[in-house]
Amino acid sequence: MKRIVFMGTPAFAVSCLEALLESECNIVAVVTQPDRPQGRKKVLTPSPVKEAALKHHLPVLQPERMRNPEAVEELASFHPDLIVTAAYGQILPKSLLHVPELGCVNVHGSLLPAYRGGAPIQRSIINGETKTGITLMYMAEGLDTGDMIAVQEVEITDEDTSGTLFEKMSVAGAELLKRELPRLLQSRVEAQPQDESLATYAPNLTREDEKIDWTSSARSIFNQVRGLSPFSGGYTLWNDEVFKVWEIERPEENGPEAGAAPGTVLDVSSQAIVVACGDGAVALKKVQPAGKKAMPVSEFARGTAMQAGTVLG
Repeated sequence: MKRIVFMGTPAFAVSCLEALLESECNIVAVVTQPDRPQGRKKVLTPSPVKEAALKHHLPVLQPERMRNPEAVEELASFHPDLIVTAAYGQILPKSLLHVPELGCVNVHGSLLPAYRGGAPIQRSIINGETKTGITLMYMAEGLDTGDMIAVQEVEITDEDTSGTLFEKMSVAGAELLKRELPRLLQSRVEAQPQDESLATYAPNLTREDEKIDWTSSARSIFNQVRGLSPFSGGYTLWNDEVFKVWEIERPEENGPEAGAAPGTVLDVSSQAIVVACGDGAVALKKVQPAGKKAMPVSEFARGTAMQAGTVLG
């Protein structure tokens, strides 16, 4: 039976590991990122993939840097015929790509060559895409540049956040991997080179990506916030303090002009906080004042000092 090493870290990758297990593959090791501090108390926490691997009594490797020769040597000692990765979080060194006879394949969360990089799911929503998908690809030295084995499209709706889209993509990735696995285990399959002229990039999100620019259109701000939720949310400033925005009501496609400077609060009620944008206005539905928990506006509106005419920045 062919020997497989699986490499992945977040919840997105767990379904791919489970798909391999359901296919009764010979998984000889699982590689994931080291345990990281989480929460306010900075408790050292294992990755979702590590938890899933230990549940199935699989050997787990957690190198700090996969590029270290010692890490490559340790992984190679398992003599994998195939390496499967899904959101592992590190670029594999060239020396590792040549270890398995059947190659290294990656389950990537976009329709390549679009959205290469670490945040394709979030940025597809932020950019207002209506579809995305999974690409199963052979890994190469560049960032998501390898030849494509198969793809599966996934619809993005206005109801999607990064959270719901991650779940949909995780399922699609597992289905695609399971479907293509039999031929991947037989030999290296014919794959399609990417068209470099169509390549776009989805770098990891920064704090600047989370800041709301009220001069943008209502639709753009709506897309930004749902692309950041439920992980970081968007934010603005109120009384010189961070005011986070977690949910915005879908704006009317051809809504009326707000008639006020961008960032001006037009109305505060138990239904919504309405804020003027560069084009139209948005209705905030879930917010988080500095030092408090996230809450629906029905709760926030009770006793708040925010009122019509307040300017957010």
